[in-house]
Amino acid sequence: MALQSKNKIESAFSMSSMTDVIFLLLIFFMLTSSFITPSGLPVNLPSSETSDIVMQEVTVSVTKDLRYSVNDRIVSREQIKSELTNLLQDKKGQVVLHIDKEVPVEYLVEIGGIAAGLEANVSIATQPY
Repeated sequence: MALQSKNKIESAFSMSSMTDVIFLLLIFFMLTSSFITPSGLPVNLPSSETSDIVMQEVTVSVTKDLRYSVNDRIVSREQIKSELTNLLQDKKGQVVLHIDKEVPVEYLVEIGGIAAGLEANVSIATQPY
């Protein structure tokens, strides 16, 4: 007389619920992290009450000693227009200006005018208070 149980207990562990939790955590951290990319040159940005995060397509940086960079590539003042023209070929792009707060406004206006002339959306990077 062999008495055996007809219901067998399976000892395997299902990982599908664990992978769902990990995937949801990954999505949460990706959405809540900041999307700020540093500029090419070290710049002391001015402060502002509202500091919106903008997806940066093209970044133009000007340091207080008037060194220029476009997307982490150091250029001269005369090369900025040709660099922006190459990067914004036949499309409306987003140009973010990282201008040191000690740089005179005329340089900001000059670069902003070049970008606006190429039909790009221009925004100025700032630090929140």
